Amino acid sequence: MDTKQDKVPAPRLPLAMSIEYRKSYGRQNTKGTLKNISLSGAFLETETLELATNDKVVIEFIVSDRRRKMACTIVWKNQKGCGVQFQPFNKRDTQIVDDLMYFVQNNREFRKNLLEDIFKQAA
Repeated sequence: MDTKQDKVPAPRLPLAMSIEYRKSYGRQNTKGTLKNISLSGAFLETETLELATNDKVVIEFIVSDRRRKMACTIVWKNQKGCGVQFQPFNKRDTQIVDDLMYFVQNNREFRKNLLEDIFKQAA
C-alpha cells in the first residue's frame, strides 16, 4: 500500500564529495559530486545529459581507504544533476553509506564546536 509517508525522503546531510560513476552497462567512468546523502539515496551533481529517470548507475565510494561500488537507480533529474536511490546488495553497501554520513556529521560537529570555542575566547 502506497501512503504519503512511504514517499517522504530520508533526512539528508549536505556534503561535497567527488565520486566516479558509470551506467551499469557502461565501461567508462564519469566524474560527479555527491551534494547530499541519506541512507536511501543522494543528489549526484553531474554535467552529463546522458542520464535519464530509471537508468541504473554504479557509484564508487571511497571512505577511509575503503572502496565500495553501489548500484543506484536514477529517480529524478534536472539540469544540475539527478537524485539517485541506492540499491544495496548487502550490509557492507549500507554500512559504507552509514559510515560516510557519520564522518560528515562528526566533522560538522567538530567544526561547530571549534568555532564556538573561538567565539567564547574572543568575547
